[in-house]
Amino acid sequence: MKKDFYAMMVLVLGMAGLSYGQAQNPECMTNLSIYAEHAKVKNYEAAYQPWKMVYETCPGINKANFSYGEKILEHKIDNSSGAEKQAFIKELTNLYDTRRQYFSKNYTKAEDITDKVNLMYDNKMISDDEIYLQLSQAFKEDRANFDNPKSLYLYFSSLVDLHGAGKKELQEVFDVYDDVTEKIEEENEKYLKQINLLLPKEEAGTLSSKDARRLKSYNSYSENYGKIAGSIDSKLGALADCENLIPLYQRSFEEKKGDIAWVKRAVGRMFAKECTDDPLFRKLFEAQLALEPSASAYLYGGTLKAKDGDNRGAIADFDKAAELETDARKKSSILYKAATIARKFSKSQARAYARRAIDANGSNGNAYLLIASLYASSANECGSTPFEKRSVYWLAADMARRAGRVDPSISGRASQSAASYEAKAPSKTDIFNSGMAGKQVSFPCWVGGSVTVPNL
Repeated sequence: MKKDFYAMMVLVLGMAGLSYGQAQNPECMTNLSIYAEHAKVKNYEAAYQPWKMVYETCPGINKANFSYGEKILEHKIDNSSGAEKQAFIKELTNLYDTRRQYFSKNYTKAEDITDKVNLMYDNKMISDDEIYLQLSQAFKEDRANFDNPKSLYLYFSSLVDLHGAGKKELQEVFDVYDDVTEKIEEENEKYLKQINLLLPKEEAGTLSSKDARRLKSYNSYSENYGKIAGSIDSKLGALADCENLIPLYQRSFEEKKGDIAWVKRAVGRMFAKECTDDPLFRKLFEAQLALEPSASAYLYGGTLKAKDGDNRGAIADFDKAAELETDARKKSSILYKAATIARKFSKSQARAYARRAIDANGSNGNAYLLIASLYASSANECGSTPFEKRSVYWLAADMARRAGRVDPSISGRASQSAASYEAKAPSKTDIFNSGMAGKQVSFPCWVGGSVTVPNL
């Protein structure tokens, strides 16, 4: 024990001596100051030589060697070609390989690998085999920090291409798809929570400039995760059609029917792809129910009842599922599903379920979109004049816009819906002729409430 302790102390003191010695190097300190000033104003060309001197001589003197160094080298790569460009790329990959040696608290294993793979991919210097090999390692060994949207897409996309080349099995594609989409949902949820903490301040006009910058950043990240999720679904494409899923799971059912993780993923995928008419779905559902009578099992049972036309029976199962579910996001999804079924026989009940979904998870933009569509579909039921009836579209548009605010990952769809509803609402000419500008229109139908007519 004493021997190990002394060895450790020698190592610690040696590292401390290195940092101290580097800090005492006047040439390093001078050049650090010079390149940092250039880099601050994005004059990366002038920053390169002094940075290179400090990086090669005193790499551990300051984290700026790596944070500014990355930007300096990216600039050099973008503005060079041929052998010179290759040299800068190699220099940057070496930087990614060594930065954790000096600043382990600031960089992660996943970050080092994904940054390097993205660099090589952007410069067409890496194969699908190598992309998948390296990103698979990063995901498995450092999943918590594997959060780069582009890398998540490349991880899955390279695997799909390898499957297309006959190098990977379809089951592996599905397994990685589940892992990646689950990770995207987790990361997006982090930003949605922050967004919904700041939205009340924005609406009240009390958002500070610092919080405004944060909100803009959170919205951007959420939008990016939404785009990546869509791209991953597109990449999966027909591979996840029922024609592929059913024979794949039929082949493995007897062997895997006692594996709850496999059963849950199989039934979940068939549910997501609406393969619920096939007898295999019921077998998988019953297997899950026997292994784990959970909220999702009642969700699937409700879906089967809805398929059979028993909508009220389905709603009852969804209620049981919501009662059992402890995860707020999943509970919200179940209640949203109940709302989609309830709309078949009662718009007001559908809205009630959608509101419960929002209460469970304020970031459920789909629930807001559902309410918007319910309002829009009721235009002919609300009001005694054409103007009053069409005014409900303003209410629908407001709900659609709200959907995009609480969940920026669906902002594109929400904006399109809002624009469509606005186009159906009374025009400026209609408002002028009616004399209703700035006045309220009440809705005596199930919608209730009122809307203020826009001023001209």
